[in-house]
Parts: sequence; structure tokens; C-alpha cells
Amino acid sequence: MKRANVCVIGGGTGLSVLLRGLKTFPVDISAIVTVADDGGSSGRLREELDIPPPGDVRNVLVALSEVEPLVEELFQHRFTNGAGLTGHSLGNLLLAGMSSITGDFAQGVQEISRVLNVKGKVIPASNEHLTLVAEFTDGTVCRGESNIPTVGKPIKRVYLEPEWPRPMAEAVYAIEQADLIVLGPGSLYTSIIPNLLVPGMKEALIRSDVPKVYICNVMTQPGETDGYSVADHVEAIHAHVGTNVVDAVLLNTQEIPETFAEKYKEEGASHVAVDENRLKDMDVTIISDRLLTISGSLLRHDAMKVSQRLLSLL
Repeated sequence: MKRANVCVIGGGTGLSVLLRGLKTFPVDISAIVTVADDGGSSGRLREELDIPPPGDVRNVLVALSEVEPLVEELFQHRFTNGAGLTGHSLGNLLLAGMSSITGDFAQGVQEISRVLNVKGKVIPASNEHLTLVAEFTDGTVCRGESNIPTVGKPIKRVYLEPEWPRPMAEAVYAIEQADLIVLGPGSLYTSIIPNLLVPGMKEALIRSDVPKVYICNVMTQPGETDGYSVADHVEAIHAHVGTNVVDAVLLNTQEIPETFAEKYKEEGASHVAVDENRLKDMDVTIISDRLLTISGSLLRHDAMKVSQRLLSLL
């Protein structure tokens, strides 16, 4: 029996958490990962070596890898001293090195995938050096993924510079071959939408007739989605794609523990409100469940539970 193809599109920590759960199920995974990051080690490598930023790709590779914990730790190791090395993670340097050897970032990612025994395919959304730009509702603009949330104004739209980077044929193919397409979890404007702005991506999404599920964030993100409801998140995706593509949205119904709610409030984040009627008007199916897990001081999606809910749609 042919295994189902699941294509997951996103970036950031949320995506890595989900993939750790998803890889334990008998499905073929393709993860399309954002390359619009410009902060920290990723940003430095991007400027100095003119490659896409490796950070999000590194985290996804590690999440899908089947290696000894020590190798994983090595790949995620961040140097704390050494001229020029401080702040770099070894995995980022390995990705940069492999890109240099193969002459191509995407090829470098494929070779590292073999080394790490990655379960599934990790595909950078683009092979080029991209800059994410946000236009705010007052008409001002801000360049750079890491700068956008610091402005603190409502975002009207985001776009890429250059506007027409070369699409990754593998990414488009992964969408075309998918039996299920998952958007998120991750930052709406800086992790999920940038993937859809690469030429060929939204067109492939629109053409595809398989279920497309958006995993909504539990909390709003300061400077990015302040005051957003679930429907606002979906609407932003549709506005950037140019038509309605989300068929279903996966929501958490679990109460957020008081201590976390307080902490989030201090950071300026609040619970994403569910506006069922608006979602129904948009023809979006609501899949709700208790989806949270607490790991240390972090509130995260329960990867196993989310994976099970997603795969029930196949």
C-alpha cells in the first residue's frame, strides 16, 4: 500500500516540534522551510557567504533525523567563544560548508540529510538570498524578518525582495504530490506566509485539491498578530495567496494554565479568539481538541496528538 505524502509548510520551532511527532507515523514527509530569517548566526552566514539562512532548516533536519542524541546535540551545539565562532551553531556551519562544496544550498541540505539519516525530505522554500519586507497599515515599510515584529504596528502585507526568486522545483513538486498539506505551526507573517510568496508555491497550492489544514497558533504574537482571531490568521493567508485555500483549521480548546497566561500577558500576547461564524462563512472546517503540552517553562502543541488529528483527515 502506498504511504500517504504529507507536505508541511512553515518554519521556526513550532514546525520542528510537530515533525518530531509526525515522523513516528507511517507517512512520507516533505517539509518546506522558510528561508527569510536574518538574525543571529543565520543572518551572519547569510551576509558573509551569500547563502539562504540555515537556522530553520537546521532545526527541521534535526527534528526529522534518526541519529544518536549526541549527534543531534553536536549539530545543535552553539559556540560561546572563539573569534568569529561565537554565536554560530555547528549545524549552521556544516550546512554552509556543504553548500560551498556542492555549490548549491538545496543540494547541501540533501547531502546533510543523508548524513543525519533524515526521515523525509527537507526542502528550503528558495535557493536564493531573500529579504522579507513588511508594509504596515500606515504605509511605512520595514526590511528584515527579525526587525518586523519590533516595529509594533499592524501589518498590511509582507513581500519578498527580490520579488521573483527562482522557485524550488522540489517544493512545488512536494505540494503537487501531497495527499495532505499542512500550514504551520509557526509565526504567521515571518514563518508561514514567506513560503507562499516564492513563485510557483501559491499556484501549486491553489491547483491542489487535497485537504489543506492550517494549525493555528494558540497565542497572538506581539508585533505580528496583536488582537488577531483565528479567522484573521486564515484571512491573512488567503490575502497573500489571492484566494481561499485553507479547508480546515486545527484549534486548541484546552484552557491555558494561569501561570502561563500571566507570563504571556506580560509579553503582550493573548489567547487567539475563535470566531466560529466567520470561519463557517469562509467554508473552513474547525477541528478542535485539547492540544497542549507543557515542557519545562514552555507551552507547546502536543506533537503526537496534533499528528493524529492531522492524519485522521487522510
